[in-house]
Amino acid sequence: MPENVPSPPEFLAALDAIRRARPRPDLVVTEIEAPERLAPFAVALSADIAPGTHGIDSELGTGRFVLLYDPLGQDAWGGRFRVVCFAQAPLETEIGLDPFLADVAWSWLVDALDARGARYIAASGTATKVLSTGYGELAGRGDGAQIELRASWTPLDHEVAAHVEGWGELLCMLAGLPPRSEGVTVLPRRRPGRG
Repeated sequence: MPENVPSPPEFLAALDAIRRARPRPDLVVTEIEAPERLAPFAVALSADIAPGTHGIDSELGTGRFVLLYDPLGQDAWGGRFRVVCFAQAPLETEIGLDPFLADVAWSWLVDALDARGARYIAASGTATKVLSTGYGELAGRGDGAQIELRASWTPLDHEVAAHVEGWGELLCMLAGLPPRSEGVTVLPRRRPGRG
């Protein structure tokens, strides 16, 4: 946030909404330093699938949530707020090969936001599958896979608690935790010690 510039009431209301959000108890959520120069005002959260150690990304899944605010609005956003987030989790290698994995990850985000009544426009993002094989000193790690979803959207108002909760639900689902919504299939959890 700009030094010596008071935060606008709308941004303060959004901060209050973020702090009222109730992410799943499976997550360890921490407020972190927000990136600079993306907007006049910003707040950022980090989340790890429990058990997690502060400052160390969880091996089960990790993510970031950034709320940007420009009192004048930005044409590219279509509003005064913009959420930028990512969520990533390791997967079973067989799941990483699924050609529909990226589509499923995106639909989970949209479903999680919609199920919580998050009001937004201009959603965009990418889903990336990474497959890896260890060689040499890393040969013992065997094969592995990972899914990462990067997304952004424009909240229609300062009531952003539902946005934080939806992002948290996405992260838990990517990590293979049971969804809070019925009728949704989960991804199998990644076995420790690839291979």
